[in-house]
Amino acid sequence: MPPPSYPVDVRPWIPVRRPSGIDDIGLRTVLTDAHRIEDLALPLPPARSALYRYLAAICARITGLDDPDLPLEEWLQIRRKLLESPDGFDPAAVHAYFDTYRDRFNLFDPLRPWLQDAALAAQCPKRSGINALVYGRPAGNNLVFFNSHHTDTNPQPLPAREAVWYLLAAHSYGPSGRASVRKVGSFSSAQLQAGPLRSTISFHPRGRTLYETLLLHLVPYRGDGQDPEADACPWEQPHVPEPMQAPSEVTWPGRLLSGRSLHAVLLIADPGGEQAVDAYLTWATPHPALDATDPYLIYDLDPEVPAERRRGPRRADADRALWRELDALLLAGDEHRPGCRPEAFTTLNDLPKKVSANLRVWVCGFDQEGRVNNRIWYTGLTPRIWLWAQEHDPAKASRIADCCAAAETLAAVLRTAADQAWRDTTSLRQQAAPRRGKQRPSLWAQEALAAYWPRAEQAFWQLIDDARPARGVFAAAAITALCQTTSAALNHFPQAGPALARAVQALRSAGAPPRDTYPIPGEAHAPSPHAQP
Repeated sequence: MPPPSYPVDVRPWIPVRRPSGIDDIGLRTVLTDAHRIEDLALPLPPARSALYRYLAAICARITGLDDPDLPLEEWLQIRRKLLESPDGFDPAAVHAYFDTYRDRFNLFDPLRPWLQDAALAAQCPKRSGINALVYGRPAGNNLVFFNSHHTDTNPQPLPAREAVWYLLAAHSYGPSGRASVRKVGSFSSAQLQAGPLRSTISFHPRGRTLYETLLLHLVPYRGDGQDPEADACPWEQPHVPEPMQAPSEVTWPGRLLSGRSLHAVLLIADPGGEQAVDAYLTWATPHPALDATDPYLIYDLDPEVPAERRRGPRRADADRALWRELDALLLAGDEHRPGCRPEAFTTLNDLPKKVSANLRVWVCGFDQEGRVNNRIWYTGLTPRIWLWAQEHDPAKASRIADCCAAAETLAAVLRTAADQAWRDTTSLRQQAAPRRGKQRPSLWAQEALAAYWPRAEQAFWQLIDDARPARGVFAAAAITALCQTTSAALNHFPQAGPALARAVQALRSAGAPPRDTYPIPGEAHAPSPHAQP
């Protein structure tokens, strides 16, 4: 009987959205038909975010936009010409690329399984189980954080097409902590390091077709003296890297987009190659990860932490609405701002008009703890926002940034004021000494903030085309949220009335315009009814 086989370049494992509906296709067809496909439709968002990166690396190869010696202007001209072409990628170039690495795109190849390490079968004394790879299934002592009817004592096989999705997610968003023991020579360990995208939020530019989307994902090389031969995706490397060797330099675009995984995986197939029945999951290298700037992440600068930890990717937060990220996407880099625009958005200003007018952003966040726990993933699709970018409409971009800043400022004041009102109201009931360090918001603050942010979002979309002072409008939303969520307390706590009155006054003061914007006495002035709540 021949060994199991599942060539991911031709087998239909990628759901895509066509004008006629959802279709399942392989990697080759994804690229040859990209101009006839609206978008990827993977139901596992972390896998979709990872696949965008892998496809972007292949797109750079087949278009020649991976040449580090191309001057920036020439690189932009080539991409613009490709974006104006209605014919999509050259099918001959697509097939030539996959033919070059044909055997390495087999999910169950006995020597070079795609994105896996066949040596784990000999180096790991015990398998991890297929459940260790699948979000939502219990594995070992791990708790279940998604609803699941699976058990660790009776793991069910995973269809091969779905196994590829979870393989992609594991390499990008995998946990740290303990995994299967792997012994290489005299070195033995079971400790994992977190995946390069764990706990992050990704911003993917999206065009009218997948063809446009992949070209918009590309960024030009801006380093010094990279050897094109040194850059390779995992399947392009002549040999599987030795786990004890220091990891290779993060080069562009192959290693940057597809070669930073710190996890090693090996799937075990059923005899027919249609299912994954077991798996190994362990460490890929004991060396620490090398620094790299992912082109689809926002990087925040925190001047209050040591210099070596001052810059880091923005963490995913399921409690944070996506509109609060718009200022970081639309404003160009500024050393005085905490958020740095994703690098993929820095070269989107020289696009064909129809492309830029229809550019949207697909957002994928995975709210996770550093080790094992996965809280929730979330996605969103922005409106056609690129015409609001600072390079195209600086006034609109500035207004959006001001509104975002005002919303965040009033949220901070709301939390502080609600916390203080809670302490003033319940101080006689509190016997324990106050806790030190960072504290959770009080009950009133939690409820007020939960009520504030939906109102703030509604106000935000009104304010970007409105001249009203943003701070006053958000202050009004904060006062309404606080009063509604604490109204019952007035009948239960004698001190609630004065405490909440002081909180409302703090919000009024925060929403008032700065003193240097007040009118000069004696001048004619008609005050805006919205200047203060």
